[in-house]
Amino acid sequence: MKVGVCVAIIEDEQILLTKRKDFEVWCLPGGHVDAGETVAEAAVREALEETGLQVKLTRLVGVYSMPKTKAWVNLMILFAAETVGGTLKAQEDEVLEIERFAADAIPQNLLWGHRQRILDAFAGHGGGIVRHQTVPFDEVSDRQELYQLLAESGLSGLEFYVQTFGLEDSSDDRREV
Repeated sequence: MKVGVCVAIIEDEQILLTKRKDFEVWCLPGGHVDAGETVAEAAVREALEETGLQVKLTRLVGVYSMPKTKAWVNLMILFAAETVGGTLKAQEDEVLEIERFAADAIPQNLLWGHRQRILDAFAGHGGGIVRHQTVPFDEVSDRQELYQLLAESGLSGLEFYVQTFGLEDSSDDRREV
């Protein structure tokens, strides 16, 4: 099982999102949990790596299960956090942009599953939300295969992403567990 973490940094009623360099879609800062690392440590590390900000985790927002996903993670853990230091700076090899968005201005081009996570964070959910999320890329065996498909497509990251996976429908009704 692959475990990942993401972090909702909400300040002044705006959430901080990063734009991925590979697919040019917005997402919460986050990534994989490394061997020997707790999920909390991974969340703090990923926030710092991707945004340059030191954060303090304030609550567990939810746990999102994707058991059939082969390429990414099977279990995503979302924490809320507040900034305690650092300087906002995008990680050059992964992040194109960093921007803050109000709840009513979340961009349409989001990484799959992140819209629900953002909404859960804004709603103040904590610890009790566990969702099973179905994603459209269950057939891709690993990240290398996905990047090879992207390279062979001749498309920009965003064009490939939209053509291959589509954009998440904000009215999509995900099954709660």
